[in-house]
Amino acid sequence: MAAYDVDLFVIGAGSGGVRAARIAAAHGAKVMIAEEFRIGGTCVIRGCVPKKLMVYASRYKDHFADAAGFGWTLAEASFDWQKLVAAKEKEISRLSAIYRDNLDKAGVEIEDSRATIEDAHRVRLLADGRKVSARIILISTGAAPVLEPDVPGREYAITSNEIFDLAELPKRMLIIGGGYIAVEFASIFARLGTEVSLASRGENLLRGFDDDMRTGLRERLADAGVKLNFGMLPTRIEKTPTSYRVSLTKGGRLDADQVMIATGRRPNTSGLGLEKAGVERDSLGAVRVDAFSKTNVESIYAVGDVTNRVALTPVAIREGHAFAETVFGGRPEAVVHSNIPTAVFSTPELGCVGLTEMDARAKFDCVDIYMANFRPLKATLAGRAEKTLMKIVVDGVSDRVLGVHILGEDASEMAQLLGIAVKMGAKKVDFDATMALHPTSAEELVTMRTRTARFEREVAGPEGPDAAPLGSG
Repeated sequence: MAAYDVDLFVIGAGSGGVRAARIAAAHGAKVMIAEEFRIGGTCVIRGCVPKKLMVYASRYKDHFADAAGFGWTLAEASFDWQKLVAAKEKEISRLSAIYRDNLDKAGVEIEDSRATIEDAHRVRLLADGRKVSARIILISTGAAPVLEPDVPGREYAITSNEIFDLAELPKRMLIIGGGYIAVEFASIFARLGTEVSLASRGENLLRGFDDDMRTGLRERLADAGVKLNFGMLPTRIEKTPTSYRVSLTKGGRLDADQVMIATGRRPNTSGLGLEKAGVERDSLGAVRVDAFSKTNVESIYAVGDVTNRVALTPVAIREGHAFAETVFGGRPEAVVHSNIPTAVFSTPELGCVGLTEMDARAKFDCVDIYMANFRPLKATLAGRAEKTLMKIVVDGVSDRVLGVHILGEDASEMAQLLGIAVKMGAKKVDFDATMALHPTSAEELVTMRTRTARFEREVAGPEGPDAAPLGSG
């Protein structure tokens, strides 16, 4: 009799869990995976994929307007929210079915049930109460939106989970938050015709991104009609006969047909039974893991957003793959969580890889900045005043490119390819030696030859600070 029912039990069939299950099964492991909602996880069902589909939908308004500058005459455009929602649902259902089919083909047993941990080697399926023993347990339950701040009437607000399936397009929307989810949906709905207000605790958007990009995107959101309220959070949400009335700090008040809270996500570990097995979590509830995704319990691992390392779908997939190779493939692999390309799918897009200017100046003695701010060719005939902003951050000593940041059309596509160069340790001289592809926006990345600024730190002295910026030169 086998010591365990399965070799691997995966809790959560999102991107990371599905990849781990399939690779482990390919190595000959007997695998079972449990999912309480829909296979595919946040990214496929209520995250990256449906969001990007809505981003595409929102940009057609600009496309139609631009067409006139290129000689096209179009009939007056109209938008059908219900048609978009139905099309979105059809596509994510198709993708979820593909995920399920791939698991079936790999020989993974699927349980449509919530699963909780009983101890280091056993899980319980809540659908029927069965207990399953496993040599290895993998937690890949992702993260969930939080409804914060906790104010009266908070229950009237929605999160990014519900935003995709609204019965109708709201005429007025208030979005609470200043992170990438808040910014992306503010951009989407403003272009779909909603009157959007955004309220954020901070004094700018997108904390953690490069400051010049943050400022540029803030200006573009304002140009799109988004009303920005910084240093303000809701203190009360009241339901009226026809809408919601939101009281804000500093005495502000807004009426909205829909209130969305996008102030962050939290690792989905509540009620999983981690305490029973003695699995350690941090102050935010994230599962603590080592470089190989192992918890403090020898038989229990965790990957993806539930670990709160880098909350991005491709990272979860890479972690799930590395886990399976380590545990079942005999090839230990630790995922490197640096120089990961990322994007904010606003309009315009913000794409980046590597260090921001401020992070680089904090870590390196000499930092060179190269910037370009130009009107893209497409905007000339379209009659738009929009600009594309690019920044290259360079180690002034070694000439290595530390980071690249782009605000403009197709910034995400450029960031993905730039990720290869930055990951390989390319130098600014390598960028300069690359032939430009004309006419493109991306050619600016290899034609920026004049340094915009240099920041140097003084050598520590007996009477002075350890470091002091000398400004630009």
